[in-house]
Amino acid sequence: MSISPGFTAEQIREFVHRYELTPYGQKAFWLEGQGVSYDRLRRWRSAVFDGDLDRGLIPREGGVVTVPPEKRTGIERQRARERAAQEVEVARLTARVRELEQTNDALGKAIGLLHQMSEQEPAATPTTPAPLDSSTPRTISSDS
Repeated sequence: MSISPGFTAEQIREFVHRYELTPYGQKAFWLEGQGVSYDRLRRWRSAVFDGDLDRGLIPREGGVVTVPPEKRTGIERQRARERAAQEVEVARLTARVRELEQTNDALGKAIGLLHQMSEQEPAATPTTPAPLDSSTPRTISSDS
């Protein structure tokens, strides 16, 4: 059984995190605009902050909250910093991938030009010395 049919765990987690990052005094207005009741949000918050969401557990009513409300904002700020750092890393890696793809394209073109150049050159026949016949005696001259 899901904590809220029609919502994935990631959607619920993201909703709770956005709520927590909403400035004080604007939370009720934001929640109303989302079409979610405060009771539902309260259940979702309990599941997210108690660690029950990933396990698919529905929080009991009246249970003790393991993360005090005053620490939740700190957790959300830390999560926002981590997400920003991850976005920077993704951008850096994306730029590196583009750079490597461009290098790969340039090398492919260079290899293609080398193949074209080698096709245009006349074929040179290598000259190899004739093998020595082992049946004829070799003479070593002492003139040198």
